[in-house]
Amino acid sequence: MKQYNVGVIGATGMVGQRFITLLENHPWFNLVALAASARSAGKTYEEAVGSRWLMKTPMPESVKKMVVLDAANVKEVAAKVDFVFCAVNMKKDEIKALEEAYAKAECPVVSNNSAHRFTPDVPMVVPEINADHIDIIPAQRKRLGTKRGFVAVKSNCSLQSYVPALHPLRKYGISDVLVCTYQAISGAGKTFETFPDILDNVIPYIGGEEEKSEQEPLKLWGRIEGDKIVSAESPRFTAQCLRVPVSDGHMGAVFVRFENKPSKEEILQAWKEFHGPAQDLELPSAPKQFLHYFEENDRPQPKLDRMLENGMAVSIGRLREDNQYDYKFVCLSHNTLRGAAGGAVLLAELLAAKGYFD
Repeated sequence: MKQYNVGVIGATGMVGQRFITLLENHPWFNLVALAASARSAGKTYEEAVGSRWLMKTPMPESVKKMVVLDAANVKEVAAKVDFVFCAVNMKKDEIKALEEAYAKAECPVVSNNSAHRFTPDVPMVVPEINADHIDIIPAQRKRLGTKRGFVAVKSNCSLQSYVPALHPLRKYGISDVLVCTYQAISGAGKTFETFPDILDNVIPYIGGEEEKSEQEPLKLWGRIEGDKIVSAESPRFTAQCLRVPVSDGHMGAVFVRFENKPSKEEILQAWKEFHGPAQDLELPSAPKQFLHYFEENDRPQPKLDRMLENGMAVSIGRLREDNQYDYKFVCLSHNTLRGAAGGAVLLAELLAAKGYFD
């Protein structure tokens, strides 16, 4: 695979920092540009971040002296890179405009942000689930008037725990899903030091999260029709999302009803055998085994299992029959790896393998 020069927009925030750690020794992607808001521009990355480095590993030496660019100077940033990762903290309409500006400057954007998730010709991709949605990119380029530029996004971080577990079961006709998510504080860009209110506490509301949890799976399971992606009409989702005192790792408690109820053995076999394009293409960040089932009654646990396969696998446990739905189980994924930056890097690897950055 050829090497690509890449940039990170929103490089000083928590997800931007995670991108930097993932790109440090990436075999395909060479990090050459960091961009952030005007107040960070002109400083070295080390100066701009200061004491706000939130990763457990040290700041890579390769970025410390890199001068941060102004993300608003689109042409300057775009001229240095083959594509960018975007993880900015701005209003949704501002993010939309910024990402389209990069795309129109012939700089593809792989975004962690939610702003474009329901733009009809923007693919929202989990590479194991709906890799074929990148086929909409030529239609998007036609709308934007670009040859290379486009925007592709990853889905909401909490979906990465439960949608992968449901996906191989769709052949049994999933009709109804109830999910309660228990979401880590890093999903809000927080640590225990910066979020003391969460200690000894659970907050039963995360703005916009329940709507995303109910609607985004249907786009993932949708189909391309002409110049747009049309969301699936079923199953019916209902979600409740809680913020819990955990540093990393989103859990989902899932209840599911089928049109053709499978046996427990059939479900376990479907999980064990499941693989997608990310595995088939042997993408560098892809977990070898995407779905892991734990037989123990007290697993998975964020503290023990979130880093499974470098934080890119999904853990499942406690599969059992339910007296209202057909089955219930719990799932876990690392929200800033599989759920955020890692999922975006995996999407970029898919796009690179399919030639979309050339």
